Amino acid sequence: MAIKISKNTKIALRKKDAKVVRKLIKKKISSKKTKKGWRNVHIDGLDEHLENQRFEERTGDFSKKQDEELFIVDSKADDKLIEVYENKAAQRLALRNSQLKHCDILTSCYTAVPDPVGKRNRVKTPEERKNPITRNNEITRKANGQLTKKEKDALKNRGLAQLKKDKRYKRGDFSTDVWADEEKNNKTIIHGKEIDCEWFTSDTLRHTKPPKKSIRVKTPSIHKIAAVEAPHPGTSYNPSWDDHQQLLHTIAAQEKQLIKEEKHLNRVTDKMFKKVTEDAKESNWLSESSQGLPASKGGVKSETEDEEEDSHPGEVRSINPPAKLKKKTKQQRRKQREQKLLALKLKNAKIEKKKIGDMYKLRKMKSQIETKEVVDEKTREIRLAKEEKKALTEPKVLGKTKFEAPDLDFVMGQDLSGNLRNADPTGNLLRDRYKSLQKRSIVAPSTRSFKLNKAKVKKFIKPDHKISMPDTKSKKQTKK
Repeated sequence: MAIKISKNTKIALRKKDAKVVRKLIKKKISSKKTKKGWRNVHIDGLDEHLENQRFEERTGDFSKKQDEELFIVDSKADDKLIEVYENKAAQRLALRNSQLKHCDILTSCYTAVPDPVGKRNRVKTPEERKNPITRNNEITRKANGQLTKKEKDALKNRGLAQLKKDKRYKRGDFSTDVWADEEKNNKTIIHGKEIDCEWFTSDTLRHTKPPKKSIRVKTPSIHKIAAVEAPHPGTSYNPSWDDHQQLLHTIAAQEKQLIKEEKHLNRVTDKMFKKVTEDAKESNWLSESSQGLPASKGGVKSETEDEEEDSHPGEVRSINPPAKLKKKTKQQRRKQREQKLLALKLKNAKIEKKKIGDMYKLRKMKSQIETKEVVDEKTREIRLAKEEKKALTEPKVLGKTKFEAPDLDFVMGQDLSGNLRNADPTGNLLRDRYKSLQKRSIVAPSTRSFKLNKAKVKKFIKPDHKISMPDTKSKKQTKK
């Protein structure tokens, strides 16, 4: 049988305990000689006595009450019995579900005031907010197997996660025999040898040293040009007559081309302007500057000009005759309007006639277009072939200087020796190799710069390093 204590009894007991605690605490002794000292008088005991007196007046004196009024005898059994669980796991699960989680405590209602808004709108999901037409299009697209990259990646990751989950060890699964004699190929090839890595740790198998990389030599794009080209047969010390003559003809053609270009430059530069003396130049300038002036060549006005000016003094002459204000009649305006309408009708009729004529020319125009397309295609093929050939034979532009092919070495017929012992040396091996590198786009073409881009440094003597020498004049000069 359990004894229950009422609420008033608990309050009274709590107040009695507070009295005992206050008695144990030492009171602060302060002086009360002055009026200011009476502020430190403690009246807590008086307030507490008055409060207890008022409380007893409201509820009655505890000493006069009987036990039946202060205590209640509990004779009723509990409605909720202790739940009996099968095992500790079920009991732990029920306990976990019975307690409110932290997130539920934060979102739970902490007041008894009802919500003023009875029905609140539910926030729609992104799928629900979509347009019905867009949603149907997406369903059709997915049904046809047309997936976006994001959806494909999600599907792939989902499959990998499921595969990883299936391979995971399950508790209580004894379907596999760990002692079965299954040959497991745990050998790994390391440096060309098979090594059993079954008992190796992951740190042992993991190699952090980067593999040795082979240095890739960049070959030039024009690699079909031979590094060493065979010289012309006519440059031999004992060439045949035909080869020697062919070489001379080639060199002569090159010289003629150079002479032609030089003549063209002279014609369009120097010979384009006349060479005149200083006196002729000054007279030409004077005559050109005096063009349009009223004065004569000698700089004096003629008699006829003076007479004309005197006969009409103050008259303003104009080149164009004065315009007369003459208003058009209604008949003229009507005819002008009719002429404009007639010209417009003729123009429109001509356009319509041309359209009808073009309709009968469609077949001819179609054949012309096809012919033009065939010609353009052939021209394009020829141009591409030339560009490919040029890309294989000519060097690339690597700098501001253009590649210039070296001049061919040759010897005149009377200077040929016929044997190697008496042959004079021609050409330069170093220059030939350097030009070959430029032709194969390995070295950028360049020219020799004779101008030294050197800063001009001003030289001077510091004031503290100057040596001032006195004037060394002879005594005779001083006497004079």
